[in-house]
Amino acid sequence: MGTNIKKELLRFISEDIQGGDITSVLLPKKKIKAKIISRQEGILAGVKFAGDIFRLKGCNVKIIKKDSAKLKSNQIILQISGNAGTVLSCERTALNLLSRMSGIATQTNFLVSKIRKINTKTKLYSTRKTAPGFRFFDKEAIMIGGGHKHRMSLNDMVMIKDNHLLVTNSMEGIIKNARKRHKHVEVEVENQRDAILAASSGATIVMLDNFSPVRIKKTITELQKKKLRNKVKLEASGGINSKNISAYAKTGVDMISVGSITNSVKGLDLSLEVCV
Repeated sequence: MGTNIKKELLRFISEDIQGGDITSVLLPKKKIKAKIISRQEGILAGVKFAGDIFRLKGCNVKIIKKDSAKLKSNQIILQISGNAGTVLSCERTALNLLSRMSGIATQTNFLVSKIRKINTKTKLYSTRKTAPGFRFFDKEAIMIGGGHKHRMSLNDMVMIKDNHLLVTNSMEGIIKNARKRHKHVEVEVENQRDAILAASSGATIVMLDNFSPVRIKKTITELQKKKLRNKVKLEASGGINSKNISAYAKTGVDMISVGSITNSVKGLDLSLEVCV
């Protein structure tokens, strides 16, 4: 466990316990055993971090199911033993993180499977639409689910969006300036003309924002005519969900990004049971 991860997990625990768990201190000081089990099907993610939460407070943990495992209902994920008050004080923090990460991995895996049925070359990417403080864990869950990380932070890669262009008022100028300093430059565009301009100005990734699949196909055709298609990666973004992602995969874009995976998380139903 890295130092930064340890600090984050301790912060999560502290957020819940604060000055102390005034309920658990009423319990007799005895050792107990407990288990975390699944209540529905899904993809498991974050089990190591959940285990570390208990370990950081002195509990023993045995991991039964590993990350990326396909869970069925009522399967044991991990077993815990330790002081009763300590186990129960860590319960909700561990479940919250494990549930969130598994929910993200499950949704990611579902979307990736839809893409792969159509096009094995198109990849699913995450966005920066994550809960503050959870980005590392959210993006780890996406990787476990079969997706890819895309910019952990603003210093990872240049991404020129609509507001940047409004300030500079010159797409070509800002792209060329960026390419002098950086190998990879992504540009968000809202129409075919700007997609061609971005590609011809040196962008390495062009994000087709809120393009319909039909518009994307037309844009790809024009880029091919101008011998620009092979010079850029194309990313489809905006309004993409489980109902239309197959249509986007058919367009032949290199990347599909879906913000709802992390900004509208539905956690996997999990629970902790004390073994008596």
